[in-house]
Amino acid sequence: MRVAVGLLAADMANDQLGRYGVWLPHPMATPEGVRELEQLGYGAIWLGSSPAADWDGYAGLLAASESITIGTSIINVWASPAEQAAATFHRLEERFPGRFLLGVGVGHREQTGEYAKPYDALVDYLDRLDKAEVPRDRRALAALGPKVAELARDRTAGALPYLSTPEHTASLRALLGPDALIAPEHKIVLEQDPERARAVGRDYTRFYLSLSNYANNLRRSGFAPEELEGAGSDRLVDALVLHGSAEQIVDAAAAHLRAGADHIALQVLGADHLAVLRTLAPVLAARVA
Repeated sequence: MRVAVGLLAADMANDQLGRYGVWLPHPMATPEGVRELEQLGYGAIWLGSSPAADWDGYAGLLAASESITIGTSIINVWASPAEQAAATFHRLEERFPGRFLLGVGVGHREQTGEYAKPYDALVDYLDRLDKAEVPRDRRALAALGPKVAELARDRTAGALPYLSTPEHTASLRALLGPDALIAPEHKIVLEQDPERARAVGRDYTRFYLSLSNYANNLRRSGFAPEELEGAGSDRLVDALVLHGSAEQIVDAAAAHLRAGADHIALQVLGADHLAVLRTLAPVLAARVA
């Protein structure tokens, strides 16, 4: 079943993104897939796994679709110079006005030799984007902790949190105020057996729990240190990887909206992502119609 283009964007705080989007590692994003996701009614595609600022795939994805937003989630400041990101933004803006959102972040201390003073690196990157005339409302930051969240509020459209919970979304909304964009990513497994779903989820959470920025944020969100050991406790995995029927997943994801998010980026784990997103689309449409 297909849902008419734009249906999921009804009654939106941000009419460019819609309520629901899709988070994909950028090598998995194809023009044909983006076109179908647009037809299914998803409002945005978020390109993960740190695409380069000059990745040659952005234009093809935009050209294959008509209105869907393509966002980066995220371009890594250590890997892609701000001037390069700005050049890509302006090139895409000229061809596809209003459809590209530049998501920026600092990545992970454990994977970046230059990670010293990441906050200062973000400030410098934003200063350079200002100089290159990338509009504030067309860029956002991967923000988890309060200091970077405040920077996102003051210097960009808002925050793109990853591996977070509705409780974290609520804390961001309280900090950022009513006007900033909050668009969290959330992982999903379309599987009604909890043990099988958790097994899939743990294949992903194990890696992220080894990274200090995510572990610190989850501790701030109320998880005990022992819950973050290994691949995480059942309670932690259930919070980070939604599972069940399509209806159960959509209901659980909507907790972010109730907590103050404008948009949710769904990341499908362990399955054909297009098949799962086809199944979810009519359920999502029914929730926002």
